[in-house]
Amino acid sequence: MIPPLGRHGRAEGGGGQVRNRPGRKRESASGAPGSGDRRRGAGTVLRTGPARRVVIVRRTAGGAPEHGPAEPAGLSPMLRAAAAYGWRLIIVGAVVYAVFVALGKFHLVTLAVFLGLVLTALLEPLTSLLNRWMPRSVAVASGLLLGIVLLFGVLSLIGANVAGEWAGLRREFDGGVARIERWLQGPPVHLSRDTLAHLQTWVRRFVSTHRSALISTALSGVDRIVEAATVGVLALFCSVFFLHSGSRMWRWFGGQLPGARRRPVRLAGRAAWTTFTGYTRGIVLVAAINAVLVGVALFILGVPLAVPLAVLEFFAAFIPLVGSPVALAVAAVVALAAKGPVIALIVVLLIVVIGQIEGHVLHPLVMSRAVQLHPVVVALSVVCGAVTAGVAGAIVAVPLVSVVWSVYGVLRALPAASFRTP
Repeated sequence: MIPPLGRHGRAEGGGGQVRNRPGRKRESASGAPGSGDRRRGAGTVLRTGPARRVVIVRRTAGGAPEHGPAEPAGLSPMLRAAAAYGWRLIIVGAVVYAVFVALGKFHLVTLAVFLGLVLTALLEPLTSLLNRWMPRSVAVASGLLLGIVLLFGVLSLIGANVAGEWAGLRREFDGGVARIERWLQGPPVHLSRDTLAHLQTWVRRFVSTHRSALISTALSGVDRIVEAATVGVLALFCSVFFLHSGSRMWRWFGGQLPGARRRPVRLAGRAAWTTFTGYTRGIVLVAAINAVLVGVALFILGVPLAVPLAVLEFFAAFIPLVGSPVALAVAAVVALAAKGPVIALIVVLLIVVIGQIEGHVLHPLVMSRAVQLHPVVVALSVVCGAVTAGVAGAIVAVPLVSVVWSVYGVLRALPAASFRTP
């Protein structure tokens, strides 16, 4: 006989059976009273008192009792699994929140590193090509120099275009405002002259009243320009080292990890970089095609500032699903003021056509390999990024979610032994 269990569910001695104390009812693990406890590997359940605490006594292969923790009776397995996953999700959410808070404190540095990675993804093919005929350092300097020359060439083209069309554009806008007023006075709006005059007076009064606020906003814009220049210089600095010795930097980081962790980290890093470069190059190609289509269409329609509006479309396309319609809406306003409602309506139809081409032709052909996300996930990512960090968050959100998803897919395919501590 086995001595009875103690107060904490431990056997007071050795043996192979469990003896009931007064006031306790013995049941088997299956729930039938007094059955199944003589078989090897079977369990004996002792039910005590009104609190209905259950002590499970399991038998090991050698016959020795193994006592599990006391659990409340009637607790469903689904509730236990939900609780187990719940506290793990709380910890993961707290860690993610802490990471985003830290990144928000250093948002300029984070944005500079992100732009440095973008420049690295764009210039790495050119640098590798030049590296066949020249040393790596010279190839990096040549690639960055070509990129800077291209950027300043586009900016100078925009400035020359605006300066050449400014006088005619001002006359067209004055005539366009008069045409808009006449259109608002006619059907279907039927606004009176007094209403339009009152609206103009209200705008002038608002500008004169809030002149100091507008001036301070303009001066704060100077601070923004300084911050943007700082971010650009830091991004250029980071891209130089990423292009020159990025692989060595990653190998050094992997060498600091324990041996069992190096392979998962190496595979995750490779998947993240492949996804990021594919997304960056793909979105640049999509934005360039959109800008060419918009520029050609606006030039054919005779809308002024076709080149600056095409460049605006190029940069706006980096915000998926949202940026392109906003840029084309600006083009529609310019067309309304300069050419009238008919041309503006054609530009609005152009928004629909280019949106369909981008969503059903360009993205499936160019972005399908790099970004395997549902459009709903893309839209929610853009909105959450915009709410969290404004325009920069909307730009960073989709590549960040894509990278995280690709890393998760790679780590999920690895065996569980790859994550065990040796």
